[in-house]
Amino acid sequence: MQFQANTRNFSAFGVSLGVHAVILVAMGMIHYNLTEEQPDIAVDTVFSEERVQQEFSQELEVSEEISETTNMMAGATTVSSSVSGAVASANQVKIEQSESLKDPELQLNIGAVTLPGDSMIGEDLGDGEIAGETSAFVEGYGAALSRMSAELLRLMREQKVLVVWLFDQSDSMKDDQKEIAQKFHKIYEELGIQSKKDAALGNRGEVLLTSIAAYGKGVTELTPKPTAKIDEIRAAIDKIEIDESGQENMCAAISQAITAYGKMASRDKRKLVVVVVTDESGGDGARVEETLDQAKRASAPIYVLGREAVFGYPYARIRWVDPVYNLSHWLTIDRGPETAFPECLQWDGLHARHDAFTSGFGPYEQVRLARETGGIFFVLPGEEENLTGAGAKEKRKFAALERKEYQPLLLSRREYAAARDRSEFRKTLWNVILRLNPHLDKQLNMRHWHFPAEHPEFVKIGKPEFGKAVNAMALCSQALEMMDKIKPLRDQEKSTRWRAHYDLIYAQILAYRVRLFQYVLALDQHVKTNPMPKDPKHNEWGIYHVKKMLPPDPEQVKQTKIDLEKLKAQENLAVELFAGVIKDHAETPWSRRAEHELALGFGLELRSYFHDPRYRDLGTKIKLPKP
Repeated sequence: MQFQANTRNFSAFGVSLGVHAVILVAMGMIHYNLTEEQPDIAVDTVFSEERVQQEFSQELEVSEEISETTNMMAGATTVSSSVSGAVASANQVKIEQSESLKDPELQLNIGAVTLPGDSMIGEDLGDGEIAGETSAFVEGYGAALSRMSAELLRLMREQKVLVVWLFDQSDSMKDDQKEIAQKFHKIYEELGIQSKKDAALGNRGEVLLTSIAAYGKGVTELTPKPTAKIDEIRAAIDKIEIDESGQENMCAAISQAITAYGKMASRDKRKLVVVVVTDESGGDGARVEETLDQAKRASAPIYVLGREAVFGYPYARIRWVDPVYNLSHWLTIDRGPETAFPECLQWDGLHARHDAFTSGFGPYEQVRLARETGGIFFVLPGEEENLTGAGAKEKRKFAALERKEYQPLLLSRREYAAARDRSEFRKTLWNVILRLNPHLDKQLNMRHWHFPAEHPEFVKIGKPEFGKAVNAMALCSQALEMMDKIKPLRDQEKSTRWRAHYDLIYAQILAYRVRLFQYVLALDQHVKTNPMPKDPKHNEWGIYHVKKMLPPDPEQVKQTKIDLEKLKAQENLAVELFAGVIKDHAETPWSRRAEHELALGFGLELRSYFHDPRYRDLGTKIKLPKP
């Protein structure tokens, strides 16, 4: 392939395209057929197609009115000893010995506190082996607080309660804290109304004590001592400050709350309850098992008011506007995944994922803590104004039946990994995810923005990106070979969830290989034609997804032996596979992701745009917050 004379410094593009693409793209055009023969031995699995009734999700209606009637719903129900498979008995779980983080100092001033009390009614199921609620969908904090009223009434029927509220101190939670402070009276007014109607139980004194604390890197107590005065509680919430560290050590905060208040609760014969309010999954998830063990020993149920986890991915991004130039910036937050380890591709074919597709479930650590202690994970509305990326504005609910069928396994990480690795099918999928993980292999992150407008600089920047794309195509071909080997096991897999993973990942890798070839074609043709920016003000080039495929020119066809018809065949196969995901896994996160891939199209093209040079002041005049 001959480049124009003024692009001689970029001749490596042609060499790479001629040498690598002949081999790699030819590999990429292999048609992968399903094997009809099935092995004689079934895959060993700990998954069960049946689900425990207690784990079914509930949706809560909006309720902004103060309730004057008792509507008791137990957040935890007794698990029969006969339950096996997906639901492990609490005393059978082998606790992980994860490395402990240094506990932040927590200065608590706890003394004998008295409160004007009323008698309470409710349904007390007692302690023991319990399974909490993994996803109670609510329309907002008002509905969640109403449900908490019912939970506290249930717990206070035969025992006084000490509830500790732990608020995430991240910047992204500031608006949520204001809303909660405004509606917090709801829970205590409802409790007061119900207690006055409970003449049968009599006056048992101070029934409910409340403590407010906030956590980030450390823990800050905001109530000098536990109280029942709503004004003191609301004032404490108003005092929550943003933690500039950007850390949310949720497990450490729960552990310290149990340590600080456990003895007081035991001494006063109170039930200790912990309520976590957060929009992130936390940064110390490795401590989940030791925190869970501590909560079980204290018989302290954990309730979480949180957000849905990003589908199979640890992160999400929020938009932040700097106060200096009013420019938009995108900050990474922890928001998942919904499983002990990610079960989806962490890659979007060009770089690490930047989407916000939700999973239909809460983050693994939070849901596990709530479920195993008999608490509830409240799924708050997902329509967050500052959440960005594909899927961020989608309706955040999936049908209850589908959620049940696709529920994740909530074992400890150690038990989860052991169960996964006993299955050749699941273990292979996990290895594919690892092989195509851009957080582990930085070469899988191709540049898609900020190509220089000046041609010599474009050549200099584009050359290594071209090579990375060619290598990524080879990895995709290897991954498809791995998945082809386990195709006969796909229909034997008992878990609908893992079958959905296979279907989506296979289609994605096939599509990504097509797009990567489009990427190298776009770079190569841009160097050869040296186009001018569309607007004289434009100072950069970027890669854009388009429906129309970029055809190879005659010279590229000659060198690679690939033509438009073969590219179209690849595209058609990917479309067929995505359509199968949409049909077989309708109204699930898998189908939503497949719909997104189809909507993007398979073509790529370079377009010019204007990039504000004031972004260069990032780190000097512009200081990014740590969300």
